[in-house]
Amino acid sequence: MRNFTKFLRIFALLLAMVGGAALAADPSVPNKDGKQYAELIEGNNALITPEQRANPLLYGGPEVAAIKTWGVGSPNSKGLGEIFTLVQGHYFALLFTIVVIGVPLAFLGHFMLIGQRKFKHGKMIRVFSGYNICVHWCAAVPFVLLCLTGLVMMFGDKLGGGALVRFARDVHGIATCVFAPFGALMFLMWLKDSLPKGYDIKWFMIMGGYLSQENRPIPAGKFNAGQKVWFWVATLGGAVMVITGAIMFFQSGAIDTLRLMALVHSVVGILVVAMLITHIYMAVFAIEGALQSILNGKMGEEEIAILHTYYYAELKKQGIA
Repeated sequence: MRNFTKFLRIFALLLAMVGGAALAADPSVPNKDGKQYAELIEGNNALITPEQRANPLLYGGPEVAAIKTWGVGSPNSKGLGEIFTLVQGHYFALLFTIVVIGVPLAFLGHFMLIGQRKFKHGKMIRVFSGYNICVHWCAAVPFVLLCLTGLVMMFGDKLGGGALVRFARDVHGIATCVFAPFGALMFLMWLKDSLPKGYDIKWFMIMGGYLSQENRPIPAGKFNAGQKVWFWVATLGGAVMVITGAIMFFQSGAIDTLRLMALVHSVVGILVVAMLITHIYMAVFAIEGALQSILNGKMGEEEIAILHTYYYAELKKQGIA
């Protein structure tokens, strides 16, 4: 019951963060004589005089508003300008909102219908070293901060902008500098254990046994197939986020390059946030005491024997189990 209450508190916090955000941008529809403004204007040239024009590939305010409500295909489109304006300004906010609210709701349903898996925690076996634990948390803490501050920036206009968003931007940059080296160390540390195996397909076929309370043997190594997916999303996906973020921060490219980086950053960000919520649920709520393994490095023998059968067999060969 305490875990369920904790889950509701965390979910309520997530709702509070995005509850005030609109599902999508709602720009006004500029028109004249029944026609969309994008059909009438001649591009930035009609809005800004040549001597004032810093970059002819940027769009003016009326064009941006027209693109958001009208779509792609303006007669004066240049590069990725229109698709960037349409997707970045209209759809990403909706997709992030769906993820931040929808994924926790799905797991709330799982928790209420299936419940928490419980195992006897008699004999404890060390599965993670002090180095493993240190690297994990040194990567995990800034990773979570990156996701939270990224969401603040995504919904910055709905949160009032100003000091809060600027603070989130600064924390985002600092957290990136911390995550990058420890994310690389984590990649090297757990690469071997996270390589795909044939039995991972069987794990996916039965959804890791999480759809029932039956404690039957599950085909998995030290990390199950779901944990392996999270590993690749967190490390390679995290690397993509660091690289695209750095290119945007230092503006190391042409305007279309920066637009592409922003699009990739947001697409990968959606996946990362969804998987982070999944990882937190699995570690804190899905299995009783599962979080302890990455706090003290130990896991109950029964839990290993049932949820990580191939790894348990290896431990028995080594005389550890």
